[in-house]
Amino acid sequence: MLNEKYNLITILGPTASGKTSVAAKVASVLGGEVISADSRQVYRGMDLGTGKDYSDYLVDGKQVAYHLIDIVDAGYEYNVYEYQKDFLKVFAEINERGNLPVMCGGSGLYLEAILKNYKLIQVPVNEKLREELDDKLLWELELILKGYKNYLHNQTDTESSKRAIRAIEIEEYYLTHPEIDTGMPDIRSLVVGVKFDRLSRRKRITSRLKQRLKEGMLDEVQRLLDSGLTPEQLTYYGLEYKFMTQHLTGQLTYQQMFDGLNVAIHQFAKRQMTWFRRMENQGTEIHWLDGYMPLEEKVAKIVEWYSGK
Repeated sequence: MLNEKYNLITILGPTASGKTSVAAKVASVLGGEVISADSRQVYRGMDLGTGKDYSDYLVDGKQVAYHLIDIVDAGYEYNVYEYQKDFLKVFAEINERGNLPVMCGGSGLYLEAILKNYKLIQVPVNEKLREELDDKLLWELELILKGYKNYLHNQTDTESSKRAIRAIEIEEYYLTHPEIDTGMPDIRSLVVGVKFDRLSRRKRITSRLKQRLKEGMLDEVQRLLDSGLTPEQLTYYGLEYKFMTQHLTGQLTYQQMFDGLNVAIHQFAKRQMTWFRRMENQGTEIHWLDGYMPLEEKVAKIVEWYSGK
């Protein structure tokens, strides 16, 4: 069901908020297709560690189409430029089919790259700049990043010196190429957030972590190591892979791994909520839904907002 006011519905929320099931159900009801906005679910073979909930896309016995999941191999370093390019291609294809695109995710930078029509291009490597930055500590690189007027902090930019140097490289390129125009289409999105109170969110995160470990998340990471990925490469893919790799390589006991990862995911969810609040402060209207609301009621509310009734 298409609408003159909105040509996209966005469902966002922190980890373990249940946003995927909401997005899939909305897509089912309104004749839509889901476009993932998750920076890690693009990787094949990284299922439990990235929280892919394939079962959520089966609604009332019917498969809901989803996109930008399992599109690159583990080991590749996918980025927000590629996401924006891939999103726009899928967005156009869904529109051509007469269906409604439903973007779903918790990666703030990916979401805003679409919602705010960021001017993104493929930035080439700057070897001279990399040499200048090579001996700097991570905190020094972070200070340099903050010095760029238009820099928008991505939670992963300062997880490692390699990421921080790449972020500086991108900012420096934009600074010296103000003429860049990517020709973004007009995107008008209804933005809906799903959230729980802090205590409930913590309980859901811990419960979900236990379930994923029970389902074989450690085995998944071991398979990735066995396939030839190095511990350093796996750290690039986020918290779960960092802590589980440290356990599998003997740096952490199982309990140390679980406790450290559990706390880190809680902190990550808190940072996600901080990002969403900043989006609101900068003008993005987010219609929030209580996570405890039954799924049917959530979807009915979204349909009401979408149709303007």
